[in-house]
Amino acid sequence: MTQPLVTILDDEPEIRRILTDALEEAGFRTQSFARAREFEASLKRVTPDVCLVDLSLPDTDGLALVHRLALEQGAAVIIISGRAQVQDRVTGLELGADDYITKPFDPAEVVARIRARLRSPKAQAQSSETAGFNGWTAHFDRYVLEDESGAETTFSHAEGEVLRLFLESPKRLISRAQMQEMLGGAAGESFDRAMDVRISRLRTKLGEDPKNPQLIKTIYGAGYIFLGEVVWR
Repeated sequence: MTQPLVTILDDEPEIRRILTDALEEAGFRTQSFARAREFEASLKRVTPDVCLVDLSLPDTDGLALVHRLALEQGAAVIIISGRAQVQDRVTGLELGADDYITKPFDPAEVVARIRARLRSPKAQAQSSETAGFNGWTAHFDRYVLEDESGAETTFSHAEGEVLRLFLESPKRLISRAQMQEMLGGAAGESFDRAMDVRISRLRTKLGEDPKNPQLIKTIYGAGYIFLGEVVWR
């Protein structure tokens, strides 16, 4: 079985070396890049399983790159950055990143976070890639939501993970703890904020009234319930 491929984009040689050594020792394949243009050129040839992206890049805006990756690539996107402010983490998650790790970091934690991100796609590979619900069609192979008129709206890899989780468990309460276990990521404020952001963005794309959502209901103190009628195709 081919081992998962992790790409590393960071302009610090020592960071790339530390991550490469830790990941390859853990059994991953790696590619590392110092410049965004080299990194993006590689994506035209191969799609990695996980992208590790620093935000402070010399040749592009790291946040804009993360947003493009989240919309256009099938890989999980994990930010590794020296920017430790809460707003930086929130912005990265809002733009579609799956996780955010601050420098300095423990390489073992990075490996654990990557493994957590990869647990969900393994189960996803066995299920269908298209689901219909309440006039919408979710195309997980293209990261697209299609409405009844045929108009399409893209969703990110991170948003897609949450949407699939809801569509595979309709009309069942899903707690925050269950979401953390199924989707991976470290429990805590950052994970909770990431879920809030992704659910809010999904509600917006589904045309939900934020004050009275009908599809994704919040059960305060307990979790969420997806109330749609789902048919997998």
